[in-house]
Amino acid sequence: MAPGQRGWGWHYRGFVLLSILLGTRWEAWAGQILYSVSEETDKGSFVGNITKDLGLQPRELAERGVRIITKGKTQLFSLNPRSGSLVTAGRIDREELCAQSPRCLVSFNILIEDKMNLYPIEVEIMDVNDNAPKFLTEEINVKIMENAAPGMRFPLSEATDSDVGKNSLQRYQLSPNHHFSLVVQSGDDGTKYPELVLEKTLDREEEGLHHLVLTAYDGGDPLRSGTASILVTVVDVNDHTPVFSLPLYQATVPENVPVGTRLLTVNAIDLDEGIYGEVTYSFRKITPELLQIFHLSSLTGELSTLKGLDYEESSFHELEVQAQDGAGSLTKAKVLITVLDVNDNAPEVTVTSVSSPVPEDTPPGTVIALFYLQDKDSGKNGEVTCSLPENLPFKLERSIDNYYRLVTARNLDREKMSVYNITLKATDGGIPPLSTETRMSIHVSDTNDNPPTFSDSSYSIYVPENNPRGASIFSVTAQDPDSDKNAQVTYALAEDTIQGVPVSSYVSINSDTGILYALGSFDYEQFRDLHLRVTARDSGDPPLSSNVSLKLFVLDKNDNAPEILYPALPTDGSTGVELAPRSAEPGYLVTKVVAVDKDSGPNAWLSYRLLKASEPGLFSVGLHTGEVRTARALLDRDALKQNLVVVVQDHGQPPLSATVTLTVAVANSIPDVLADLGSIRTPSEPDDSDITLYLVVAVATVSCVFLVFVTVLLALRLWRWHKSHMLQASSGGGLEDVPASHFVGLDGVQAFLQTYSHEVSLTADSRKSHIIFPQPNYVDTLISQDSCEKSDSLLTSIDFQECKGEAPSSQVS
Repeated sequence: MAPGQRGWGWHYRGFVLLSILLGTRWEAWAGQILYSVSEETDKGSFVGNITKDLGLQPRELAERGVRIITKGKTQLFSLNPRSGSLVTAGRIDREELCAQSPRCLVSFNILIEDKMNLYPIEVEIMDVNDNAPKFLTEEINVKIMENAAPGMRFPLSEATDSDVGKNSLQRYQLSPNHHFSLVVQSGDDGTKYPELVLEKTLDREEEGLHHLVLTAYDGGDPLRSGTASILVTVVDVNDHTPVFSLPLYQATVPENVPVGTRLLTVNAIDLDEGIYGEVTYSFRKITPELLQIFHLSSLTGELSTLKGLDYEESSFHELEVQAQDGAGSLTKAKVLITVLDVNDNAPEVTVTSVSSPVPEDTPPGTVIALFYLQDKDSGKNGEVTCSLPENLPFKLERSIDNYYRLVTARNLDREKMSVYNITLKATDGGIPPLSTETRMSIHVSDTNDNPPTFSDSSYSIYVPENNPRGASIFSVTAQDPDSDKNAQVTYALAEDTIQGVPVSSYVSINSDTGILYALGSFDYEQFRDLHLRVTARDSGDPPLSSNVSLKLFVLDKNDNAPEILYPALPTDGSTGVELAPRSAEPGYLVTKVVAVDKDSGPNAWLSYRLLKASEPGLFSVGLHTGEVRTARALLDRDALKQNLVVVVQDHGQPPLSATVTLTVAVANSIPDVLADLGSIRTPSEPDDSDITLYLVVAVATVSCVFLVFVTVLLALRLWRWHKSHMLQASSGGGLEDVPASHFVGLDGVQAFLQTYSHEVSLTADSRKSHIIFPQPNYVDTLISQDSCEKSDSLLTSIDFQECKGEAPSSQVS
């Protein structure tokens, strides 16, 4: 493959199909397509024929939504929509991307959006020799004494190359000369270090300076290099060594001298000239700790402090210093520093033992803590006293040596104070005195000595009826001043029954939060109040508890419409009929509507009014009594059948009502009713109307037969009476012996008819129709069970269902 076509190479390492389900099914191809391209190529340079490798046509790049997905922000490659090739999006610098990595790979993915297929792509960026080796400095200075022995090595600065592989630094070359050669050492990481080797003895008088050139080469094509000049200076021979003015230097200082104070100055003299007479000072023998305390000036020999001296750590310090000239000759001397004590140390409080937390039921005199007092100073500076703040339930007791004990002085109460922050003050006897304050925290642990308490001794709960099932109706909270498990309160309902039913069937309580929930919908008409008892119990050992009473009142809501008791609504389709004689005066009580409401208060206050009437103004209804009375005198033109609609309404919000329909027959007697009975019909089904008509015809026929029978009986009686009268006249006899029972006058017939006037009830079901001869007037009261049980010789009942608890469907009085 030609070098210009290096980026055309690609390797395909097998496709693996992965199926991933995420909402909808999509597939991703995981494989490895590898291309290579050289760095520093122009924008749009060919990398690989991506469409061919993916089995696509160039036109499919746009049709199927093929695009590059990269992880970084910089887009290094792009797709050529015309050729379908992968090309560079700009200039690529391998050293910027991968630095000194042996291999530089750029990874990205090709996405085919129509099928959500992903193809991983890797492009290797090939290095080109675009960087030459480079030295850190252009000139390297080396000083060599003229008496240096041949073979000595002098390290030189190395060069660097940003390229990798054969394009990186490969070798060094020294310019030709008679005194030096070059040796290259390799480090563990492959770095090459050049060293200058003295091959021939130097003579400063012959040649004091030597100019050399060091060249570094890489292995690229074309070859690149970098150079640095080397200046070798030959120095003269040293004839004298430095000499200190004193063999021992001493200084006495207080320990509180400021940092940076000059303690003393060492001095050494060298009789040589030039660099051989230049003396430098340094520590020859010193510990790492003293290096942190003292500083020696290399030029002036001044010894100063780097930090404060401490008599308590060391009362004197012994040092060894050396003086060295420019040729390397040196001499040494001793330095002794004596430190004087001052009251610079405050007392120290060392807590040896502490008991925390302390149970709140700890008895007085119990040892809580043990601590030790000390002062590093000596004499009175080291004498320490200790004190404790007042108003604390603790006191100090001195033990042996400098030990003190902290003991309880009285009983503790965690609920009043759970943590005591104690400040111990230790003061020494120095002038001025120094003191130290030490703080310790004593935690008081809880004991279960407080039961849970409610804010009130009892609570009243008001819940409207018809509440949602499971609704929160109230919350109780008990506070326990204890802590942790001793303050963990659980709630429970005391066992009790209401009307034989457990309280838990009506109300439940959350044992953790104390929220009460209604297990069902309350009905004011069923019960109006509940008495509950809630127990709050903590989790201590042993547990403590308290109780609270709850009174739950169910508030009435207007959820019941008025219920009409009389006249009762028929269950058999019949129509109740009330009789109003035409001779009735205004205010005559026809009937009375009786209703009740299961609610209470204003929700049960009932009012009656006439909603609809066949003849307005004929009847009136009492607002509060429900009595139906005639409003005026009845006239002959008034229809026999009068329909009244009475509405009963409560005073709730919103108000509820019920209606009842009354049928009033306006007639003086049953024959009048029978004459027009066909007109009294209940709007019903056609079949029911036909049956009722048949019943009316049957009753009329029976009545006619009865009247014919009475007429025949009268005629027979008259005929017998006439016959007997004729016989008496013919025989001249009287009628005194004829029994009075054989004679019936017109008054007797009228009395008989009045006696057998009857009450008629007609229904669609002939089995439930009945005829009852009337009892005394029941206009103002309901028919009672007792009246049904009376034995009256004038009462003949065809149907006793009314006396069995079934209200009459219609009534004619």
